[in-house]
Amino acid sequence: MQFGFTLKPSHSIEQTLELTRRAEALGFEYGWLFDSHVLWRDPYPLLTLMIGATSTMRFGTCVTNPATREPSVTASSLAVLNELSGGRMDLGIGRGDSAIRVLGKGPTSMKDLEETVRVVRALVEGQTVEYEGSALKFDWVEAHHLPVWIAGYGPMALGLAGRVADGALLQIGDPDLIRWFAGQVHDAAAASGRTTRVKVMAAAPSYIGDAATGRERIRWFPALVGNHVVDLISKYKGELPESLTRYVRNREGYNYLHHAEVGSSNASFVTDDIVERFGLLGSVEDHVKKLLELRDAGVDQFNLYLMNGDEPEQLELFGNKVIPAYKAAAAATSR
Repeated sequence: MQFGFTLKPSHSIEQTLELTRRAEALGFEYGWLFDSHVLWRDPYPLLTLMIGATSTMRFGTCVTNPATREPSVTASSLAVLNELSGGRMDLGIGRGDSAIRVLGKGPTSMKDLEETVRVVRALVEGQTVEYEGSALKFDWVEAHHLPVWIAGYGPMALGLAGRVADGALLQIGDPDLIRWFAGQVHDAAAASGRTTRVKVMAAAPSYIGDAATGRERIRWFPALVGNHVVDLISKYKGELPESLTRYVRNREGYNYLHHAEVGSSNASFVTDDIVERFGLLGSVEDHVKKLLELRDAGVDQFNLYLMNGDEPEQLELFGNKVIPAYKAAAAATSR
């Protein structure tokens, strides 16, 4: 299993770069930024600086969308970042949540998402692509393969990831649900005739230390997930696992101005057991146990949502304690 980390761009630029440098030194292989340009800083200038502060780490958006970022603009940005980094960019993309909700708009269609993936990937990889009646090509591009991660929980998004993406980006740390989601991704890949395995990412926050403190630091996360679950319930009804849908029954709404915020009132409906299921809590040993369960559920990358109020300290603990302990345990259990 590989390790990544995600920041919401609310830190100072200096702290963002310091966290990035430390993450690479601690063994994290991916750095991701939320793309919600009204709530926080625009990610692309920050990604430029993060590239310059590192030598091997890959970077990407977690996640962008087809609405606030026109596909050819996204492609141009990623192509330049690939040029700067020597090809270290990934694309994380979904239908859209906070970036467009805060503008009073709804998510884009799956059709638009698939078209955006097609156009962005082709342009970044130096190909000519037909888009809205025009033939587009970046003559200046240094072509690099662009790994694409599609975010979603519903059958259509999971099916799309299986058919066209390099990876499925699942914002949840529940091994049973990951297994259910991953099964749909791999079934869709097989049905489409793909022979390469689609990777699975589990993205979730953690808190190493007192579990009661940790629950309050990451309670915001199931509330964030709940936004997508509510949308899915209205569309798919009985097609989703009860273990995913039942916790949102007492949800009373969501204020995007407090999105992914420690202590947010958005999370008042979230119970302790849901926090524990969706995130990682407790001792180093507790974290390793959960990570092994995620590995066995099919996870290829654990993406640490570094948003718990103690980001520098928790990053150090995760990198110095959890990652080495996990690797030792994973090696021992794979023999």
